[in-house]
Amino acid sequence: MPGAAGTVRTVSGPLCPSAVRGPVLAHEHLALDLRRPGRPAAFLDGRHEGAIVAELAALREQFGLSLVVEQTCRGMGRDVAALARVSAASGVAVVAGTGWYCAPFHPPDVRRADVGRLVEILTRDVVDGIGPARIRPGLIGEAGSHGDRPGAPERRTLTAAARTAVRTGLPVATHTRLGRGGLAQLALLTAQGLAPHRIAIGHQDLLDDPAVHRRIAAEGAYVAFDTVGKTAYQDDAARLRLLLALLDAGHADRILLSCDISRHTYLAGQGGQGYGYLFRTFLPRVRAAGVSGDVVDLMTRRNPLRFLAGPGLPGGQASATRSR
Repeated sequence: MPGAAGTVRTVSGPLCPSAVRGPVLAHEHLALDLRRPGRPAAFLDGRHEGAIVAELAALREQFGLSLVVEQTCRGMGRDVAALARVSAASGVAVVAGTGWYCAPFHPPDVRRADVGRLVEILTRDVVDGIGPARIRPGLIGEAGSHGDRPGAPERRTLTAAARTAVRTGLPVATHTRLGRGGLAQLALLTAQGLAPHRIAIGHQDLLDDPAVHRRIAAEGAYVAFDTVGKTAYQDDAARLRLLLALLDAGHADRILLSCDISRHTYLAGQGGQGYGYLFRTFLPRVRAAGVSGDVVDLMTRRNPLRFLAGPGLPGGQASATRSR
């Protein structure tokens, strides 16, 4: 399989984790198309590429942004060539994804394919690369389901994601609808032999259930608080409360943070919160709550690197979560 163990696979080639000195955005979109009736703004395309490059370059200069994990996969308007252009122009490394989103966005061929065929498709992406430039993905995600339990088509695509991850060594990041169904996803993925530390359960900051967060983390998977700044879905005060509860439970080494910019109206240039909301607005509140710089670095750099490259990287846990 492509790539050596302990490396991060980016759109421009393998990246050594030790070269990543600044923070990582663990779940973002730089090019996608999720337009449906009632969602006319749910896209990012070539018209927005310059604004995206400008945002990322500014964040690299101001906050040291080093890596973006781009989770647009099959059926979501994936454009790996655009990712390569954005990465080269902004100076920020980008990881591409593969897999399938939730059932309403499954292409017709997925609905007709069995799990074995789906594994073949994903494995070809990983081994041969995507598109004419043969860009290799660095994770499987965002692999989606809607509801408390995946439906039958989503069970097939999630099963294929897990089996491909076991075969190729890539991690799996998931999409949950408003944070629901994460435990069911985790059970399905691990039942295929995928280790929990190779799984990130998505959108958990939208689920006001600290017990679920603790259980996901205790089982060894990553808990993604990855819609930071989407206050129409969840108030940031609630996000902060949930984050602090998970930190106080001793799970700093299982938290991922990001903003999930998934439509052009979220871009800073169009009056939205932008990719930098995490750094400019939310993390200052986290620090004000007594969370140390070491823990912030853990959540925003070391954790996502261990998720992407494997658990053998040093610096997994912080000495203390926050001051009292």
